[in-house]
Amino acid sequence: MTSPELVNGFLDWYLTANPVYASLSGAQGYDRTLGDFTEAGILAREREARHWLERLQAPPAGGGGGTAAPGAPGDFGDFGDFGDFDDEIDRELVVSTLRGEIAHQAWPAWRRDPAAYVGPVFSSMFGPFLQRLTGEAELVDAAVARLAEVPDVLAACRANLDPALAAPLLVERGLGQARTARGFLTGTVPGQVGDEALRARLAEAAEPAAAAFDELVGFLEGFRAEGTWRMGEELYSVLLREREMLGYGAGELLERGRAAYDELDARMREVAARLDGGSGDWHAAVTALQDDHAPTLEDMRAEYEAETERARRFVRERGLVTFAAGEECRVVPSPEFQRPVIAVASYMPPPPLSTSRVGHFFVPFTPSSFTEEQVRHRLRGNARAQMPSIAVHETYPGHHWHLSWVADTPRRARKLLRTPYLTEGWGLYVEKLMAEQGYFTTPAQELAHLDFRLFRAARIIVDTSLHCGDMTVEQAEEFMTTRSSLPHGIAVGEVNRYCAWPTQAPSYLTGALEIDRIRDDYLAAGRGDLRAFHDTLAGSGGLPLGLARRVAMEGPAGVTR
Repeated sequence: MTSPELVNGFLDWYLTANPVYASLSGAQGYDRTLGDFTEAGILAREREARHWLERLQAPPAGGGGGTAAPGAPGDFGDFGDFGDFDDEIDRELVVSTLRGEIAHQAWPAWRRDPAAYVGPVFSSMFGPFLQRLTGEAELVDAAVARLAEVPDVLAACRANLDPALAAPLLVERGLGQARTARGFLTGTVPGQVGDEALRARLAEAAEPAAAAFDELVGFLEGFRAEGTWRMGEELYSVLLREREMLGYGAGELLERGRAAYDELDARMREVAARLDGGSGDWHAAVTALQDDHAPTLEDMRAEYEAETERARRFVRERGLVTFAAGEECRVVPSPEFQRPVIAVASYMPPPPLSTSRVGHFFVPFTPSSFTEEQVRHRLRGNARAQMPSIAVHETYPGHHWHLSWVADTPRRARKLLRTPYLTEGWGLYVEKLMAEQGYFTTPAQELAHLDFRLFRAARIIVDTSLHCGDMTVEQAEEFMTTRSSLPHGIAVGEVNRYCAWPTQAPSYLTGALEIDRIRDDYLAAGRGDLRAFHDTLAGSGGLPLGLARRVAMEGPAGVTR
């Protein structure tokens, strides 16, 4: 079997094994099931993933070809029967994805974290009504079918969680989400339906699912978790080398983070000294900037919407990228189920297997239970001087432009499989790009831009230190509050996220720095101009950084769509 046939066979299996992700990606025929969350079903998928990796790594029939050793991107040798350049990149993308999944089998989220069950339920209900790829009657039919499976999914959660492996912090995080389920399922989701009869049908179907969540809340409240959220240096390093293809582990990543932090700290002192009355104390300067913020959450959303449009005009006028036909970015409040666990802006891309090019920039609203003071902290964390950097990162030419552009690629593997080390690295890279192009027009905006980079350097330090056992949660919260400009309330949410999602937080600055190096080499080699570089690298998808470099430096020149 040739490489393209193997890759397509794997992708068919992958969509079937992950039906919620499949339907959110725009694949047809997956929208009426949540999937099999039983122990037997999960273990069967793990075995099948190992089998796919064996097949994709095996030498092609007739000899020739080659595969890169883990952590040694770019050493592919003769392609032989594996096909052309893009086919080989696709195969290596799948291999790196599988290596990451198999490494995670030693750290099974389905035994440790209620979010492995709660998250898919929420996203399966929220995403389709947000994207509206089919008519309302079809959306309701699919939602009703999925709601009928919720009690079984949550029963699997109760059966599979292992008290010896599950960490109290992760259980509490999942519990916070589960407590929002009744209102979300019986109120928010039916509220998205215009037809009164369909809305009543959906609300009725939601009641047994809501009752199952009530049962899960009681279970989690009494669950005696005794495990740890710390991944440990060995597995953390394996993921960096084999999934992200970085060529180094946690220790070197930590040192890179510290070096970047020190450099940015010095630059911020210089900029802070240029502010009116500036003393060089950047922390005090950024804290003072946060006093200028929108008065309400809705005002914050409206100001982000205006900044998003300004960024789009600027990027188009400068000719920095090529825009996908029909792309649109909507600026909306974050969904209720995200608010207890995500305290920062986020983005949901258009379904890449669909014809839609509409993405959603989620402005970080607070849970309804938040006090007035907690809401004020959230508004301070989205101050007016900070909004340009955040909007650029999430929208133009950041995540929305990138992922709406990728959605036009003809290569299915690139549409479906990606790593945050490229996608989040891209978001931070374009913040610096826009600074270079003159988008940030005041010293306050320049300081905010540098602060966001320093914050990502602090993330590298904290994430590696947390999971390698060198820092407690309390120390991490203090570090993020005192060594970056995060208000304490947002710092608590950030650290909670790092504990639950190891290796993700370092992806931003790590990826941005590598993209800078690839750009320098691309331009020096005369392979194209800045726009061609952006279209080529971002258009390659969300590849591990070693593969992204190969696409930029060795792939066909220019972008064809």
